[in-house]
Amino acid sequence: MIQGAAELLPISSSAHVIVAEKLMKLDPSSPEMTMLLIMLHTGTMFAVIVYFWKSWKRDYFSSSVKRMDYLMQLVIATFCTGVVFIVVKEVIEKVFLKGAPKAEIEILFSNLGLVGAALFAAGVLITISGIRSQGRFRGEGSEIQVQDSILIGLIQGLSIPFRGFSRSGSTISTGLLRELSRSRVEEFSFALAVILTPAAIAFEGKRLLEANKAGAHLPIGHLMLPGMIGMVFSFLAGLAALKLLSKWLEAGQWKLFGFYCVAASIAVLALHFGMGL
Repeated sequence: MIQGAAELLPISSSAHVIVAEKLMKLDPSSPEMTMLLIMLHTGTMFAVIVYFWKSWKRDYFSSSVKRMDYLMQLVIATFCTGVVFIVVKEVIEKVFLKGAPKAEIEILFSNLGLVGAALFAAGVLITISGIRSQGRFRGEGSEIQVQDSILIGLIQGLSIPFRGFSRSGSTISTGLLRELSRSRVEEFSFALAVILTPAAIAFEGKRLLEANKAGAHLPIGHLMLPGMIGMVFSFLAGLAALKLLSKWLEAGQWKLFGFYCVAASIAVLALHFGMGL
């Protein structure tokens, strides 16, 4: 439920789930926990498809030209995301984690100090875009251009390695700063999420198998039942969250999510430094 609600609101599901796991004495950076998180992402992916299907069909599937242009913009943004993620991953693993016993970027996922800092950065970006975007739009029917896709894809690439830097919050904020209409950038942001989720599932599945080969003996089959139950609840919570997001976004209340992220970042940092989590 935490994943479903927080993933589809711009408040960073990763930050909230990691804090919850820490409080439950679980290790967010372990292969089984990252795999479980990906399964929860699958539930929210289906919530996105169900919620946006009618609008996608109306706006982009009505003609082959619109469909191909939209797919091209999604491919461009996803490619930029991949480039940023690969570069950041290599830099962190080869430079900052050099010499670590197992220099994987996933090691950072359990660091609440970094999560809090990323959450604060997302909050600032959301607040600025919410304030600056008031009444500044190209027009409700304006289509997403190549330069929009590039910038949104680049900023999305930072949300993968830096847990706490909300994916939906950063991508929608970038679109708002580019003066795209709220409905267009919301649809585009969550279409990107649908593309990324299968790749993330494959990546974490591969990581889990590699951990087993290395002697971890993780109960992959045992993860399926709790994972499926989690998917159902993340799906239901995701649908409810999307309704709230659309309502607040269209009402011009986007900046309130930024205020929440800043407050949440302070709470996360307090847990990290005050309680040693």
